[in-house]
Amino acid sequence: MMADEQGEVPFRLLEMFGAMMRYGSTVEAAESLGLSQPAVSIGIRQLEKQIGVTLFERLHRRLHPTEEALQLYEEVRPMFNLMRDFSLRAQAIRQGVSGRLRILSTPPLGHTIAPVALRELLRHRPDVSVSYDVRRLGEVIEAVQNGSADIGLALALEQHPAVNVEVLSRTHMVCLVPTGSALAEKAEISAQDLAATGFIGLEADSRIGQIIRTAFERDLASYNPRVEVRYCSTAAVLANADVAPAIVDPYSARFHASASVIERPFLPPSEITAVMLTRRGVPRSRLLHSFIAALRAAC
Repeated sequence: MMADEQGEVPFRLLEMFGAMMRYGSTVEAAESLGLSQPAVSIGIRQLEKQIGVTLFERLHRRLHPTEEALQLYEEVRPMFNLMRDFSLRAQAIRQGVSGRLRILSTPPLGHTIAPVALRELLRHRPDVSVSYDVRRLGEVIEAVQNGSADIGLALALEQHPAVNVEVLSRTHMVCLVPTGSALAEKAEISAQDLAATGFIGLEADSRIGQIIRTAFERDLASYNPRVEVRYCSTAAVLANADVAPAIVDPYSARFHASASVIERPFLPPSEITAVMLTRRGVPRSRLLHSFIAALRAAC
């Protein structure tokens, strides 16, 4: 609605007009808008002057809308509904009970901790939608850096020049031993034990592979795996197939737990960190804060 020679009508005046039409008195309209009664009266007079139309007439000590006011209100009523919906939506987003979250994770956390945290996040948030995927570490970092993911999850990454890295938990590598293996009776499995019987190793150019090689060096054991793979999940699958014992992160061990393998501590202790990645210089939404809290609880 435009004023004839005065330019656009300020939305605040339209709000006063809408409140007057809904409540029928300046007192109630003022209360609904958080204004004083005189401010509403002045605003209505200003609006009438600006559009050149009488909107209310005083009859029996009450203001009654004119026929012109009724016509104009029908025109602008959808706008008030739209603004009310906008305000409610903004409030829901601000409180973290509505919105969209984009999550990327490497497989170990994407198949274990992250689903638990996601379940808790969505339990009482029916208006939240999520984009969720499991990718390689390089893709996770790139997505967080360019803003196509709100949060990334990974293992064994203490820092990175392109993204924020925060530790969620610190734990240790474990050994998955096939139930038929000679090592199944041992309470702990050492690098020396595996060097003597054969094992599934991880490629040296992977971060976790480097952690395992360092453990063998500390134990003065020969690192000569019978099978070498890229991912802990692959090593766990082979251990379940009774190929050989496998050294894996505890998250992959949990995901691939079965009656075919026994999980044992791996010696020497080899720390592994679970981390979250976020974009630098971007404030976190209330929804993202809620998911991070659920992640920490799941860890």
